[in-house]
Amino acid sequence: MEQYIKEFTDYLVAEKNASPHTLESYLNDISQFEDFLKQSGHVGESSKIDSIDRLAIRSYLGFLYDKKFSASTMRRKLSTLSSFFRFLCREGYLQNNVVKSVPAPKMENKLPSFLSVDEMFRLIDLPEGEGFLVVRDRAMLELFYSTGVRISELVSLKTGDIDRTTQMVKVLGKGGKERLLPFGKKCVEALDKYEKVRSDKIISTKENSEYLFLNHRGKGITTRGVRKIIGKYVTTGNFPGKVSPHSIRHSFATHLLEGGADLRSIQELLGHASLSTTQKYTHLTIDKLVETYDQAHPRAKE
Repeated sequence: MEQYIKEFTDYLVAEKNASPHTLESYLNDISQFEDFLKQSGHVGESSKIDSIDRLAIRSYLGFLYDKKFSASTMRRKLSTLSSFFRFLCREGYLQNNVVKSVPAPKMENKLPSFLSVDEMFRLIDLPEGEGFLVVRDRAMLELFYSTGVRISELVSLKTGDIDRTTQMVKVLGKGGKERLLPFGKKCVEALDKYEKVRSDKIISTKENSEYLFLNHRGKGITTRGVRKIIGKYVTTGNFPGKVSPHSIRHSFATHLLEGGADLRSIQELLGHASLSTTQKYTHLTIDKLVETYDQAHPRAKE
């Protein structure tokens, strides 16, 4: 299967212009599937790829379910396999895409976790002090909430992507698509302060990284590093429920919607290819409307 994976990788890069993050995700999914096939006995080391049948795919989903993977993650992994098999069919290595015959797991009706405006402000205010780490963390949280970027987009930002004069940041999103996002005055202030300590860090470490957000060694910070930082402040602030970097993105979208922004604008800001992806936030507006109605309408409680 190694040769097939290499050709698929070349296809993703050359024809699909896949980002490094997307490429890594696809290859990890396929590698996990390959390991399952070998360990489960569905396909041996020397077996051909056309021996993979519907039962093998269904068994793989069962394996993922037993490992407590969410339905959304299982659907994504199945989609990756379908793309891989579709490519193999296109190249003539397979006659049929067997993955298409396996139904995807039903999505749980889970609402996205998010923070209230007050909670979000409290989270951003937690980094206190003048040292490099807290100044960086404050700027990171400000930019995260001001723009609603994905965590992968945040760590990929270069210093040249930020224009503090026009208060715009250039983001490279999924599929290599660029978008310009505005940010507010509070974010500008935090970035100005961070620029000074960042310069000092580069001088002391002699790294001269082009990435905007650096770790304590002067190198570009990783997604894992950002998750640890946010997790630390979530614990310190004793926030209820599960708060993740994605919760900040959800909070950004939710607060815009509650503030009167239209879905199309939010779709553009989030970098969603489909409006249906953005529509999951509409329930939050409905909840807010019901709350307002209950509090304000003279007949609501009669």
